[in-house]
Amino acid sequence: MRWKDVAGIKKKLSKDFFKRDTIQVAKELLGKIIEFNGVKGMIVETEAYGKDEASHASKKTERSKLMYNTFGKIYVYLVYGNYYCLNFTTEENAPGAVLIRSLEPLNGLDIMKRRRKSDDLTTGPGKLCQALNINLLVNGTDINDKLKIYDNDLKFDIVKTTRVGISKAKDLKLRFYIKGNDYISQL
Repeated sequence: MRWKDVAGIKKKLSKDFFKRDTIQVAKELLGKIIEFNGVKGMIVETEAYGKDEASHASKKTERSKLMYNTFGKIYVYLVYGNYYCLNFTTEENAPGAVLIRSLEPLNGLDIMKRRRKSDDLTTGPGKLCQALNINLLVNGTDINDKLKIYDNDLKFDIVKTTRVGISKAKDLKLRFYIKGNDYISQL
């Protein structure tokens, strides 16, 4: 099944989906559909963050406190003073979040191109936030409030590898992506 077949999917992920182990959620988010600000995309790449040294949760701060004892919340932060990153909080009794690294665009391509001023739309966390117009205004909101996530039961091979753009805990294989997908982030 390809993305053209998912147009009628209406089953939203429950909040309890995010209450589980961060690594499991990161894998199972692959293939799910995000809908926000008039556009849809299929999640094709994620990274898991718990309490390791590369995670914001390695130290509880004003910014990272959302990762503690919440699940099913949207966690957005600014990197390099320019780019937003979209995460979903996980786990009921431990800090965790899944970074959405890339999406396969499904609809609203003209809107995404206008927002990005480019044909390279969603092949990285900053690019996808710009294409979907995601910013700090959704930080801390519940999943399926403003930003919707739909299930679709797609099956595919998952590649497990190391995370990208970090200086600590680089050896941990906590990055997951759909094998052979053309929309994996550009490294």
